[in-house]
Amino acid sequence: VQLQASGGGLVQAGGSLRLSCAASGRTFSSYAAGWFRQAPGKEREFVAAISRSGGSTYYIDSVKGRFTITRDNAKNTAYLQMNSLKPEDTAVYFCAAELVTGDYVMREYDYWGQGTLVTVSS
Repeated sequence: VQLQASGGGLVQAGGSLRLSCAASGRTFSSYAAGWFRQAPGKEREFVAAISRSGGSTYYIDSVKGRFTITRDNAKNTAYLQMNSLKPEDTAVYFCAAELVTGDYVMREYDYWGQGTLVTVSS
């Protein structure tokens, strides 16, 4: 599966952005999906995950209540809605996918898209 992330940009603190991850090449509904981010000078960090049906999700504590991961398998796309953005959310965001046999979230992925930069100004 090939993944293409988009939707990053510059936003003021408290603002919102929606990232998209478009998948092609395989049946996206067979893949669990997730979002990661990498801030300048830091290691890549897991952010959120969604099961292949969208029925299960998982978030790291720092984004709970502010970020929402969803997917539309008919459109082969996963999303990350980011609200109440903070300067510390500034990072390159990556989407990822993993072929799974069950409907569960994943923390490790084999397929990665290119990143999209999110910059939150204070």
